[in-house]
Amino acid sequence: MNWEQLLSTKKLAEDEELPKVFDRFPINAFEKDYAQLVTGAAFRRLQDKTQVFPLDKGDFVRTRLTHSIEVSTVARQLGMMLADDQGQYRKEELAQYREQIPPILMCAALLHDLGNPPFGHFGEALIGEWFRTALDRIEYKGRPLRGWLTGQMAADLEHFEGNAQALRMVTKARHRRDINLTMPVIATLIKYPTDSLSFDRRDPDIKKHKLGFYTAEAEVFRTIVDTLGMRDENGEICRHPLTYLLEAADDIAYATADLEDALNKGLFTLDVFIQYYQSCYRPEDVQEKQPLDYTDRMIRRLLELRGGQSTPERDAAVFRSWLSELRSWFMYTAVYRFVASYDEIMAGTFREDLFYQTNHSETIRILKQIMAEFAYDSVGVLRLEMAAESVVTFLLDKLVHAVLYCDKAYQDRSAGYVPSSVDQKYLFELPRDYQADYDNTRTGEEGMDLYLRILMATDFLSGMTDSFARTLYRQAIGIE
Repeated sequence: MNWEQLLSTKKLAEDEELPKVFDRFPINAFEKDYAQLVTGAAFRRLQDKTQVFPLDKGDFVRTRLTHSIEVSTVARQLGMMLADDQGQYRKEELAQYREQIPPILMCAALLHDLGNPPFGHFGEALIGEWFRTALDRIEYKGRPLRGWLTGQMAADLEHFEGNAQALRMVTKARHRRDINLTMPVIATLIKYPTDSLSFDRRDPDIKKHKLGFYTAEAEVFRTIVDTLGMRDENGEICRHPLTYLLEAADDIAYATADLEDALNKGLFTLDVFIQYYQSCYRPEDVQEKQPLDYTDRMIRRLLELRGGQSTPERDAAVFRSWLSELRSWFMYTAVYRFVASYDEIMAGTFREDLFYQTNHSETIRILKQIMAEFAYDSVGVLRLEMAAESVVTFLLDKLVHAVLYCDKAYQDRSAGYVPSSVDQKYLFELPRDYQADYDNTRTGEEGMDLYLRILMATDFLSGMTDSFARTLYRQAIGIE
């Protein structure tokens, strides 16, 4: 792969030409992408979507929006550290691209959670679980849905993935010209350049751990790959190199900012955190393994910052300061690994994340383990998941059934293959843009178009905020 091709400013659709007067105030193509994103409705809706914890009446809990902004800040800084002439871990080859790389990372980070449905990752899992039974339970023209779909189409639905949904959202939007992004921004967003039949969570290559695109976007995906030259010497599709930095930025924000929320919500005290952190390794291990020495230094640094005084308010302030310092160490670590593995990354053969065999690989693992131990099974999160199960499954039942016969070309009134009166009410809720997206992509092949209509239902659901999904559900069952 080469940077001249990887940083192409080509788009999937042509932009409307601006008046010549704007030539006096030039900004590069990736900065224009940023302006499109932050003014878009899809980005604004992230303010009412769960990150980890249920949206709180207070204002300190992070939403998908604030998380995305934090990831964007870290990602941009990682790009600057690589390309800046004064950066300690800079890669000289990248210095000439310091006007392009940071804004690409900034934009991709703002986009990375755009496809996540309401109610956090649990909402994402619920959609896939629902389809695993629904494809055999729900019929279309006398046959189960599964009988109309290819194996890959069925797998797309059964393994619904926020990353693939984000790609779908930004590529669909080009038809409406409200978001028409450069290909490098879209490519950086694709963490897993793998389809739903090929991914394997146990594969040693991290890029194959999840699906990254649906059948509906396969052609667009290949166009991006071929335009940007994202293939290794054997022709196998690779990640865009900047994707590694985006993934690291997401991990850094997740492992630090979400922990701060957990402490503020009282899910653990600072004493409990310190004890659990230290229990994840033995003192003798510190002498044997250099990375654990750095992990141990960080907890000793936390004890140093804390001093002898301990009140909930002071502990919260100390923890926030410590996490900020740790975030900086993680950033230096990620940039170090990118530079150390640069040739492998550019050849498309690097299989790990950017914390692999670094001084803080154990530190970030421990922080993620603490989140799993204290946050994911907390009462608030479990109650959110209980509510999400009712809302998501109910809406999927109604929406998928409603879209089955919404295309007049495939209706048959004599056989009853038309939307019911109840279906019509749910179709009325669908924004016109969704129908327009379907019209732009329908193929005239009945199985494929059925699949696209089902995606229309998941598009609508995944685009909902937590509040809208809950309100629609409550109105539908007559309690609001």
